[in-house]
Amino acid sequence: MLFRFFIFLSLLISHMSQGQKTNKPILLHTDTGDISGTLLLPDSTSTPTVALIISGSGPTDRDGNFPMMSNNSLKMLAEGLQAHGIASVRFDKRGIGESRLSGFSETEITFEHYVNDVKAWVKLLRGDSRFGDIILIGHSEGSLIGMIASREEGVSRFISLAGAGFPANQLIYDQLREQPSFVREKAIPILEQLQQGELVEEVPQELFALFRPSVQPYLISWFQYDPAKEISRLDCPILIVQGTTDIQIDLKHAEKLAISGKNTQKTILEGMNHILKPASDNKMENLGTYGDPKLPLKEELVPIIVEFVKEK
Repeated sequence: MLFRFFIFLSLLISHMSQGQKTNKPILLHTDTGDISGTLLLPDSTSTPTVALIISGSGPTDRDGNFPMMSNNSLKMLAEGLQAHGIASVRFDKRGIGESRLSGFSETEITFEHYVNDVKAWVKLLRGDSRFGDIILIGHSEGSLIGMIASREEGVSRFISLAGAGFPANQLIYDQLREQPSFVREKAIPILEQLQQGELVEEVPQELFALFRPSVQPYLISWFQYDPAKEISRLDCPILIVQGTTDIQIDLKHAEKLAISGKNTQKTILEGMNHILKPASDNKMENLGTYGDPKLPLKEELVPIIVEFVKEK
């Protein structure tokens, strides 16, 4: 009995050790501090394809979570890819999560910093002999970041998940149309001034979260990029995935990206929302999924990505 117990214990330790090897921290060293990520390795593939997963706008961390609200969408995506023999790296953007000490205050961060960080990740992965092909997967705002960085040497494919097809200022305009008139009357002049590259000193309290002075340099830099133009510059194969119950990005964005790229595939998933989960088009029910870390991804999502990644 004792001998059998030691056999069981040794097998358990071996299994735990293997699990620890497949899920490990990874750091990107920059001049202003380290950017922290998670590397998932599949168990059996010798030189697997590696997907660099880029999270969306705002304080979204490597797992797709927000402060005080977790959904684990990008963590689930990475685990789904791992189960199909695809490695992945996902990371906290500078200033977020474990990368919050990466050397920049909010006032100093521009859109170009995020793009350059992804380019640096690509260079790091390109120099790692453990990996084969490199693909970039950008979710939401991460789609635009990823498509710009996909022009880097070594990127073999690009995937846009719930990515905008129009410039960010137009996206904000569209969202403002749904707001009361007194909000639009205050917000639109601010938006127009930022589009001209000019900072706005006085911001009404009710618009502070969106247009606070510390975030204005980032907005100005972000507004300069048109996703349709950026995706047209890519020569690698492109997959565009959009859900029909996304209450942040509607189907016209996927269509715009699809017709703008040279080598694109477009997949529309019925009943998938912005965080890649199954959801109805009822706004309150839809938003409720943003705080449900146990709700799985839309069932068809990972197989569609895997098929695209592995096709010749």
